[in-house]
Amino acid sequence: MFNFNLHAPTKVLFGKDQIAGIAAEIPANARVLITYGGGSIKRNGVLEAVRKALGDRVVFEFGGIETNPDYATLMQAVELGLAEKVDFVLSVGGGSVADGTKFIVAAMHYDGDAWDILAKRGTGAQKIKSAVPFGVVLTLPATGSEMNAGAVISRRETGDKLDFHSPHCFPRFAVLDPVTTFTLPARQTTNGVVDAFVHTTEQYLTYPVNAKVQDRMAEGILQTLIEDGPKVLADGEDYDARANIMWAATMALNGFIGAGVPQDWATHMIGHEITAMHGLDHAQTLAIVLPSLLNARRDQKREKLLQYAERVWNIREGSEDARITAAIDATRAFFERMGAPTRLSAYGIDGSSIGDIVAKLGEHGMTALGEHGDISLEVSRKVLQAAV
Repeated sequence: MFNFNLHAPTKVLFGKDQIAGIAAEIPANARVLITYGGGSIKRNGVLEAVRKALGDRVVFEFGGIETNPDYATLMQAVELGLAEKVDFVLSVGGGSVADGTKFIVAAMHYDGDAWDILAKRGTGAQKIKSAVPFGVVLTLPATGSEMNAGAVISRRETGDKLDFHSPHCFPRFAVLDPVTTFTLPARQTTNGVVDAFVHTTEQYLTYPVNAKVQDRMAEGILQTLIEDGPKVLADGEDYDARANIMWAATMALNGFIGAGVPQDWATHMIGHEITAMHGLDHAQTLAIVLPSLLNARRDQKREKLLQYAERVWNIREGSEDARITAAIDATRAFFERMGAPTRLSAYGIDGSSIGDIVAKLGEHGMTALGEHGDISLEVSRKVLQAAV
């Protein structure tokens, strides 16, 4: 196991009716900006519950944060927050709203061009010296953004989709009430399960470093998603299944299973470029890329793929290559069963844009991906070609 430093300062309020608990987490004299997405929180009663919990605090609202939040939209929220002297932000929605809110709170304190936070990659984020404090009320379990310090932001006018991380962007608290997810459409439920699944494999399917606790935790998350993912599609109001999916998605990317182990993230980087170019949902791109990438890297990931086959899919018979193939096939079949196609062609995308996608990877410096840093642009091209 590698050395690691683990910092997970977010307080979690988990369970039914926990929204009321935010009253104790936000200063009574705070000027609060509520950020949200398309407005479903108005229809399902979540916004009403949040406003009630906030009581007499001065509250402003900013809606319309997109899936794959757009820089231009977020800068409007930054302007509103600065104009109204907001000193606490409350993200109410899914991972995109939480990601967008992280950018908003960082940009409100940023000294310089806020686009540099993203465009200058690590060096831009390092210039974040403080951020407006914020919390999250989660309504779509998927990204784990409610308990980590990372975010992915798009800039549609330039076709960019970039990430940043800062220790100043941990949420102060996160409310996880499974009841808020009862009304999610099937597509969003599917996306959440797939996203959490791939977050887990990005940290687990690399190479062994004798990190037994992290491996067992990752395998438990994967098994939970496999068992309860279809349940929440079949019955959206299955509280126990919704609760397990919600906590699995948080645990998949809150730092615990990634501590002290090698990590990959090539599937995400390639997927980001597909989203930026073709507009597919983030999780849809992950379902497309992961099976092809695992097959392309089966030699480099051999030991962990065999472990994955045995411990997650109970595949114990046949040669090593046969077991690896069966595990990759089982992964593809699970995504398809969840309603996430695993081929570009399922979305009407042929191979004609692969060159442009690869060029964007190069433009963004994604030329040595993977846990070994050996996924070149040519390897990424082959992965995409195999995913058509």
